[in-house]
Amino acid sequence: MDVSLCPTKCSFWRVFLLWSIWGDYLLSVLACPANCLCSKTDINCKKPDDGNLFPLLEGQDSGTSNGNTSINITDISRNITSIHIENWKNLQTLNAVDMELYTGLQRLTIKNSGLRSIQPRAFAKNPHLRYINLSDNRLTTLSWQLFQTLRLSELTLERNLFNCSCDIRWIQLWQEKGEANLQKQELYCMNMEAAVIPLQEMNITQCDLPEISVSHINLTVREGENAVITCNGSGSPLPDVDWTVADLHSITTHQTNLNWTNVHAINLTLVNVTSEDNGFLLTCIAENVVGMTNASVLLTVYYPPRIQSLEEPELRLEHCIEFVVHGNPVPSLHWLHNGQVLRETEIIRMEFYQQGEVSEGCLLFNKPTHYNNGNYTLVATNQLGTANQTIKGHFLEKPFPVGDYEVSPTPPITVTHKPEEDTFGVSIAVGLAAFACVLLVVLFIMINKYGRRSKFGMKGPVAVISGEEDSASPLHHINHGITTPSSLDAGPDTVVIGMTRIPVIENPQYFRQGHNCHKPDTCECLTQLDPSYLYNSPHVMLGPVAPVFHICFREIMLNPISLPGHSKPLNQGIYVEDVSVYFSKGRHGF
Repeated sequence: MDVSLCPTKCSFWRVFLLWSIWGDYLLSVLACPANCLCSKTDINCKKPDDGNLFPLLEGQDSGTSNGNTSINITDISRNITSIHIENWKNLQTLNAVDMELYTGLQRLTIKNSGLRSIQPRAFAKNPHLRYINLSDNRLTTLSWQLFQTLRLSELTLERNLFNCSCDIRWIQLWQEKGEANLQKQELYCMNMEAAVIPLQEMNITQCDLPEISVSHINLTVREGENAVITCNGSGSPLPDVDWTVADLHSITTHQTNLNWTNVHAINLTLVNVTSEDNGFLLTCIAENVVGMTNASVLLTVYYPPRIQSLEEPELRLEHCIEFVVHGNPVPSLHWLHNGQVLRETEIIRMEFYQQGEVSEGCLLFNKPTHYNNGNYTLVATNQLGTANQTIKGHFLEKPFPVGDYEVSPTPPITVTHKPEEDTFGVSIAVGLAAFACVLLVVLFIMINKYGRRSKFGMKGPVAVISGEEDSASPLHHINHGITTPSSLDAGPDTVVIGMTRIPVIENPQYFRQGHNCHKPDTCECLTQLDPSYLYNSPHVMLGPVAPVFHICFREIMLNPISLPGHSKPLNQGIYVEDVSVYFSKGRHGF
């Protein structure tokens, strides 16, 4: 480990320690007044002393060999927060010079001493003073002006014998109001008869707070005009009246008029009023030995709008053209874009807040494009005039500007023919689709026109009773859906049942009125059709073919009919007048 740095570090800490000791030593070498103890923040002088001067901190010769040692008394006095003086019988006066160094003073106690008077501005440099104890002294009078700039929490005046006069009337008023904790104290005064009475019982005539009145409560003028305001102060004793216009920018003149013995009037003249004084409170003060009263007049200055600032667009959360506008009455604001009225949209809007005569805000742009580039003009208008100012706003470059690129001959050829090829392909596709649609429509019409069976279904080609129809048909089991080649050779008036062709005769009475199976007196209904019955009935009357549910028939005597391969007539002794078959999809007759 490198110990070369140890001497340096050790020296630093030695210097720091010595400096701390030296700081305490400085306080010890301060010349506290006799019989006083001093610390960094307190001065305590409780032992009796015959000195007649207020104790001050002074430097003494410390006995050091060099003569360069100096002590800054001002800095040290500023740190003093409490001074306690007691039993100083020869201390009779407290001056402003005695107190001006203790600017940080908060507590002052001077008790059981010979204090007789305090100068009116003794505490002018002690704004932090909150606690004052002046008990057990020889005070006979005291001015309220000592405390007019202080915010006292406690003022102790006990065991001082005051003279009953108008000069201490303010103490009586403070007691009545309970200010500075005076209402709890027993204060006395000596009247003209040398009688000591409680201060609260003192009755002094013609000794009151001044009254004040002004000619205007609110004064409204236009910029550049002149105005006159009058303030009247009355009371006994007669008060002094004046206007406080220290911070007023307009030119002012004061003219005092003593109208009669108990009224003091003063005129305030404002010349060439400026807008900088808008909102200024003109205060008139009237004061006498009892106290002070005041009245204020609000000055309102009307002036035309002024655009104080207009900034170029700046990107924050959104693009912002910031502006500040002054005007009274408050001006209305609107914008122009390239000389045209700008209307607010979702992209462009104005937001601002109003504080008195000042309007401050932004013209906001939400993701602006090159279309928003251009000149933006702010126009402010009120009853006294109009102001405008223009700023250039540039957000984005215009994309693909004309003339910046050279176009070669080849790319235009590609770009020109590509749309034609696409158009040709689209035309072919549309033509094929249209042809397919027309073809489908034609096929649909042909199927509906020629693919349907006749109403009777038995004229023309051979009708084959097969199992293509609903399996619920009683004929479904006859040929089981098998069509033999021989059936294709059958005549136009035959029906194939199984492997045998049977001549078929269309029933001329099929649509005759009264042939209704639902009439039990004209026909007999069967719920099953026996296939052997058909074989034994060579001449069968058939209607439109469909699956069979019920059969209704009439019997008639038929001529003998022989089938090939049979020696005997098949229909001998059988009468069939009408056979009607009910299907799930229609009505067919045999």
